Amino acid sequence: MTVTLARLATEFLERQGLSQSTQRNYSSTLMPLLAKYGRLPVEIISRELLSEYLEGLTHLSITTHHRHQAIIQALFNFAVEQGYLRVNPVANIRRRKSDPEKGEHDTDQVVRYLNDQQLAVLYEIVAIDIRMHSIVCLLHRTGARIGELLALDLDTVDNVARKFQVVGKGNKCRWCFYSQDAAIVLSKYIKYERASGISALFTAQHPLTGKVTRLSYRQTHKCFRNLIASTPILKGVRLHDLRHTFATERVGLISIEELRALMGHENIQTTLRYQKVTSLRAEEAAQKALNILSKSENKFL
Repeated sequence: MTVTLARLATEFLERQGLSQSTQRNYSSTLMPLLAKYGRLPVEIISRELLSEYLEGLTHLSITTHHRHQAIIQALFNFAVEQGYLRVNPVANIRRRKSDPEKGEHDTDQVVRYLNDQQLAVLYEIVAIDIRMHSIVCLLHRTGARIGELLALDLDTVDNVARKFQVVGKGNKCRWCFYSQDAAIVLSKYIKYERASGISALFTAQHPLTGKVTRLSYRQTHKCFRNLIASTPILKGVRLHDLRHTFATERVGLISIEELRALMGHENIQTTLRYQKVTSLRAEEAAQKALNILSKSENKFL
C-alpha cells in the first residue's frame, strides 16, 4: 500500500510521547511542505526535491530555517524507522549558512560537552569526595538533569537493576539507566557518606547543628566549583555539561528517538542538535587517529 507524505506526517504527529505543544509546532512547520507535496508517495520524494524546497524558504531567519530542516529530517527518520524508506533523503542536505549582511551568525559549536581528557581529569578530582563522585557518575551515565537527580529518594533507586525514575519537564516520568561502575560508586556513598533520617538520596548535614536535609542545587554547585577551581582544563565546565556529554557519546549508537526518550526532550529538534559533529570533536578524532598512526609508523623507522 502506498504511503503518501500526508499520511506519513499524520502518523508522525500522532505517535505516542508528543506533547500538544510539540504537535502544534511540528504541524505548523510541516504544513507548507504538505501543501506542495502531501499527495506524493514518500518513496518518490527525493533529496533534490527537498533541497529545492528548503532553498525556497528564503523568508525564514537562519534559526527558523534550521528548525524547519530539523523537523523535516525527523519526519523522514520516522519513515525509515517504520520501513517506508531505506534511507533518509534529508540526511545529507547541508544546513543553510548564515548571511552576515542580514545580521545572521552561525557556529558549529552546538553544545558544550566534556572531551575524554576532561572526563579523565574530572573523575580523578571528584574521587576524593564520595558524594560528588556519585553525582558526577550518575549525571554522566544517565543524562539526567541535576535537579532531577537531587529530587530522588533513596527508596526510588534500584541499585541492583541500576535504574531510577525521574520526573522531568512537563511532569513527565522517564527511566534513567546507569552502569556497573556508577552503581559501585553509589553503593559506597550510601554506605559511608549518606546521612540517615530523611528520605532523600543525596543529603547534607549541618556542621554545627547536625541537622540533615536534602542536598540543594546551591550546595552541589558550590562543592563542584570548589573541586575544579584550580584545574585549568576544567575552567567553565558545568554539571549540566555532563548531560550533553551523555547525549554526544550516544549519537550514532542508538536511534534519535531512543536518545530523545532517554533525554526526556519534548521537542525532537533539541535532540537533533547532538547529531551534528562539531569541528572540535572532529579535530579530537583526527588527532587521536594521527597519534595512533604515528606510533604504528614509528615501528618501521
